[in-house]
Amino acid sequence: MTEAVQYSDPAEFRSQLVAWLGENDLTPPEDHSLEGHIRQFARVQRALYDAGWMRYGWPESAGGLGGPAILRAIVGEEVVGRRLAEPGPYSMLEVLAPTMIDYAAPDLAAEMVPKLLSGEEQWCQGFSEPGSGSDLASLTTRAVLDPSSGGNTYVVNGQKVWTSFAQYSHRCILLTRTGDANTPNHEAITAFFVDLDTPGITVRPLRTMHDVDEFCEVYFDDVRVDASRMLGKPGDGWRLAMDLLPYERSTCFWQRIAYLYSRFDALVEEVKRVGQAVDTDMGDVYLALHTLRCRSRATQHRLADGQKLGPDTSIDKVLLAGAEQLLYDTARDLLPGAIELDETEWRTEYLYSRAATIYGGTAEVQRNIIARRLLDLGKE
Repeated sequence: MTEAVQYSDPAEFRSQLVAWLGENDLTPPEDHSLEGHIRQFARVQRALYDAGWMRYGWPESAGGLGGPAILRAIVGEEVVGRRLAEPGPYSMLEVLAPTMIDYAAPDLAAEMVPKLLSGEEQWCQGFSEPGSGSDLASLTTRAVLDPSSGGNTYVVNGQKVWTSFAQYSHRCILLTRTGDANTPNHEAITAFFVDLDTPGITVRPLRTMHDVDEFCEVYFDDVRVDASRMLGKPGDGWRLAMDLLPYERSTCFWQRIAYLYSRFDALVEEVKRVGQAVDTDMGDVYLALHTLRCRSRATQHRLADGQKLGPDTSIDKVLLAGAEQLLYDTARDLLPGAIELDETEWRTEYLYSRAATIYGGTAEVQRNIIARRLLDLGKE
């Protein structure tokens, strides 16, 4: 794409993108390892960025080509739905790039965001801690201003866990505690943009029951971070986290839904192949996926209209977890032995789906948010 075209019609944008994808072979190699998925995503990003597609929906101030955010959703849907890239690595881009644009100093965002969009870099999110999962405000990783630095350097100590793709990442959006003992929890949290090759950082992958080391522990031992890498102001970390969470449930959910639809189609073909009937269980899965897609569509349009997303995205999270688990429960029931005995994608994905009601905010917490903040049902 030698000259950027301004698209006012999402349907025209999709049509042109689909045509381009048909002319450019981005088929993944036969490498189903996590490292292979990361390499393939970077390859796809580079091609899409060079052709301009990956830049649409992002502001020009951060290296984008402008246009509504819904254009990003279309790119993600086409790429992930075609299995050219996996939804996990793609989701980090859609969560962390908007956060940098919203909170980083403009020159820092202008320098860094294109590196993420183009696949030159991978970033991760350092939020959860061993004792601070759902209760994020209780995190203990601390950043202390070094008095000898003239107010220019913070020293970070602590531990993060469940940090996705940290072993492949160049940088981390990190939540720390900066307030004193008298500062209320939510006002004592500050975010930084940290280079992961800084001395004092140790990354240790965690191999989970689905036999993939997607998550990591990350240790910070006297890690020095320049004050210019603060995102927002001291104490803005909680607001950043609350603004980031809806991004997890908007555009990147649209990609994951496309992925689940592709797996649903694969399940239909597999069930036919083994001679099973495509019964009402499959209808229930399709209905759950369609309900989720309809709900997520409304979220995409609210985002495209410039509306601020908030607790209403907890509904999207509950619907996604339910649809994902139902899909893989149905695969277990209709493909006897495939989950328990065979080393296939179905086994790995079934095991991963067990965490769908935990990661990104537990189902219990999401239902509490819906009850209290949307339905005004109070605490009881």
